[in-house]
Amino acid sequence: MSAPLVRRAAAEAVGSAALVAVVVGSGIQATELSRDVGVQLLANSLATVFGLGVLITLLGPVSGAHFNPVVTLAVWFSGRRGGDGPTGRDVAAYVPAQVVGAVGGALLADAMFARPLVQWSTHDRSAGHLWLGEVVATAGLVLLVLGLTRVGRDRLAPVAVASYIGAAYWFTSSTSFANPAVTVGRAFTDTFAGIAPASVGGLVAAQLVGGVLGLALVAGVFGRRGTAVRAKVPASREASGTTAPTLP
Repeated sequence: MSAPLVRRAAAEAVGSAALVAVVVGSGIQATELSRDVGVQLLANSLATVFGLGVLITLLGPVSGAHFNPVVTLAVWFSGRRGGDGPTGRDVAAYVPAQVVGAVGGALLADAMFARPLVQWSTHDRSAGHLWLGEVVATAGLVLLVLGLTRVGRDRLAPVAVASYIGAAYWFTSSTSFANPAVTVGRAFTDTFAGIAPASVGGLVAAQLVGGVLGLALVAGVFGRRGTAVRAKVPASREASGTTAPTLP
């Protein structure tokens, strides 16, 4: 990422805004087209998968396409010793850009569908099982993002991350926000994807816990940073001298 910090922060703001606009806008559209909650969630999740994949592909080369304070903090923490990750200055620019972008995306979605620009959500999401869902969703996301880097599969991020979020919509009780910036942004819209302001704090806390757990999983699965990951080779192949390559 050789772009100036101001451009990288702008990419994070634009990407976060577009992501929330996709999430909120598709939720509004779904509720206008169907009364079936399952169909609404399917439409919302599919739009999010496609939109997120496109945004990561487009903006990843500029800023890394985090769009998520937990991912930014995890990448910073993971790379702080090797000096090849974002700096503290980058984090200080990225996180506010992501939050401001997410709020702007929610307002944009409401404006596109002729909804009040700022209408606090009344969708309460404060419950222990929902917080657990956010811990699981966020830990899995951090494990995936950092794991792809550890095994040299960064190029798969657009498909892998979007696919994971799409799956987590359905296998977590919270429908997988896994993103503090998006969580804050969704408090500004009283629509299908909205989150009541009173619920934001608990969800963000769960996401931060999930981020720490994700870092622990990365260390447990892939070892310390800089350790090569070697695929297990059957004894017959090892004896013949044909071994699997060592991944970076």
